[in-house]
Amino acid sequence: MSCFTMLCLLLLGATVLLTSLCSAAIPRVLFADLERLSRLVDIAYCVGNTGVRKPFDCLSRCNDFPDMTLVTTWSTGLLRGDSCGYMALDGHGRGLIVAFRGTYSITNTIVDLSTMPQAYIPYTGHGAASCRNCTVHMGFLQSWRSARSMILPHLMALKAKDPAVPIHLIGHSLGGAIACLAAVELKTLLGWKNVVVTTFGEPRVGNHQLARFIDHVFQLDKVGNAASPWYRRVTHANDPVPLLPWDEWGYGSHAGEIFISKKDLRPTDHDLKVCVGDNDLSCSTQQRGILGTDLGYLGSMTAVETRRGDELTAASLPTRVKLWQLFFAHRDYFWRLGLCIPGGDPLDWGRGASMEPEPDEL
Repeated sequence: MSCFTMLCLLLLGATVLLTSLCSAAIPRVLFADLERLSRLVDIAYCVGNTGVRKPFDCLSRCNDFPDMTLVTTWSTGLLRGDSCGYMALDGHGRGLIVAFRGTYSITNTIVDLSTMPQAYIPYTGHGAASCRNCTVHMGFLQSWRSARSMILPHLMALKAKDPAVPIHLIGHSLGGAIACLAAVELKTLLGWKNVVVTTFGEPRVGNHQLARFIDHVFQLDKVGNAASPWYRRVTHANDPVPLLPWDEWGYGSHAGEIFISKKDLRPTDHDLKVCVGDNDLSCSTQQRGILGTDLGYLGSMTAVETRRGDELTAASLPTRVKLWQLFFAHRDYFWRLGLCIPGGDPLDWGRGASMEPEPDEL
């Protein structure tokens, strides 16, 4: 065999290997777990709206989970808009679900996080797990503190009955930020080991030092290119919220990212990528330049609307800018989240759960 032929075979083998690595799907069990949790977090949008009732009944996707038992719901703040969510026990033994609802006004969320500097305050951590030079988004921390007294007593009682019960904190949008801060406190202040966090479209919660602290608490700095079993921060193509508030204001992302590259519903396991580190350039960080341009235009529009006294809505955005795609992208996590109506968003009607495994697989 000539040297040229051997070189060609080596190059071909490298190409096949590279293609295989780039197209490799995430594990089927992980995909099914994330899809299931996206439906559970969608149910949180019924709290403060039409409600979630015992045993586990609502106008949204509660019928998908006949073995789930509602523990409690909570709503805090003015007109129940500060923090809403629910707590439920999974009869399959998968543990306790603590779901934090995002905001109903996704348009205003993106406008606020991208056009106005976000206030932050020192974050000290607890006990031995101190967080040096850390700052946290003041609004996110206040939201967790306002919900804390409604959540912790139930968690403490359930942990007293079953110390080994896994606790799954889930949240979409701003609810993801609250879930993050809640989980950090459970890990550092109470020392609970079996805490698992899954967020969808989570914004940045603090500065780079706080991001490193979160990496340390959940061992995200030790998982390499594997998915973390303790923290899954799911992001989506064209969703600007995981990149907000901006780096220029001192905010940074933590690790644990799983990126959905497909822009439209519905994704498959081949559309999800486990990202490496805090700012994997092949994941949501790659969108920084494009989204920054669009959101910069959004900021100028906001100033104009403010002077007019009008409210900026997705419907008022010019079609040529296609900023409306950003708003849908922030809702499209396996399903279109945020509507507490039977079957969820009408566009999802007729769709079954994606690759749902048998209970003993999870």
